[in-house]
Amino acid sequence: MSAISGKTVRTRGFSVRLHGRTLLVGLLLAATAASASVVLIGTGDYPIPAAGVVRTLLGDGDPGQEFIVNDLRLPRVLVALLVGAALAVSGAVFQSVSRNPLGSPDVIGFGQGGTVGALGVIVLFKGDSNAVALGAVVACLATGVLVYLLAWKRGVHGYRLVLVGIGVNAILTAFNGYLLTKADLVDAARAVLWMTGSLGGRDWDQVWPLVIACCVLVPVVLGHGRALRMLEMGDDTAYALGVGVQRTRLVLLICAVLLMAAATAAAGPISFVALTAPQLARRLTGAPGANLLPSALMGAALLVTADWAGQQAFGSDQLPVGVVTGMLGGGYLVWLLVTERRAGRI
Repeated sequence: MSAISGKTVRTRGFSVRLHGRTLLVGLLLAATAASASVVLIGTGDYPIPAAGVVRTLLGDGDPGQEFIVNDLRLPRVLVALLVGAALAVSGAVFQSVSRNPLGSPDVIGFGQGGTVGALGVIVLFKGDSNAVALGAVVACLATGVLVYLLAWKRGVHGYRLVLVGIGVNAILTAFNGYLLTKADLVDAARAVLWMTGSLGGRDWDQVWPLVIACCVLVPVVLGHGRALRMLEMGDDTAYALGVGVQRTRLVLLICAVLLMAAATAAAGPISFVALTAPQLARRLTGAPGANLLPSALMGAALLVTADWAGQQAFGSDQLPVGVVTGMLGGGYLVWLLVTERRAGRI
């Protein structure tokens, strides 16, 4: 089926255009994420076959398997799925608003902003994990406000937002290095571990805030999906089509920053998922627009798969998921820059 063909489904006050290829890609990504989740739950010092994992999730496992699956491993997998989806939706919004494939929240400073808050709590206040998460959220939001204000000049436009964000990112990176030099050995080790981005030790306390954030913010973003597609055509075209450009952009950016903040608070600054997932989803679907739902499914599948790779692909040495995404995403970023340069866009 052609990528531009499809069927529009309308209800009162809401319409959505379904593309056959997009639907197929979404189903395949959902199946991939679900399959990888089952495999990841069954992975560990006490391996459980996939059939045993499914039986346990359906409430038919033995007591030992129920404890391992439901209490120890399921929360980690749910955090991976939710963090991956949140980062991907956030990245899709930023890339569409900026009309730039480099317009990712971790590239333009929001990940480093959250890191400043977390490191400040660790180094200066010796805070616990809850305080660290709160510090990351507050600092991420503050960074979003700062970048938005610095990029404002009769409105916020894409390339200015990206350029200002890259500058802020550089400043915050330097400040994080300064905080590390002020930390004692124990706090420095704790800070570096957090900065790596990890899903180790995650439990239900991290799951529920992510569930709430995604259930509130993702529907708001989806509700502005049509307006977001119009913004990709340029401000003048969006105005002509009846979109309140600045208000819509502000609402979408607030939702994207909050999703980024929630993901960072739960798992640390996991890099490149927000950059790569939306673009991979768009390439697979071939459909115009931000492809928000395919992006979310791609992000979830990527992060669960990366977490499994970090546990299994390097022998007895388990790598934090942030290291795996950093290695893969760094290679993707180099490829993207080369492609954009050959196309004459940078």
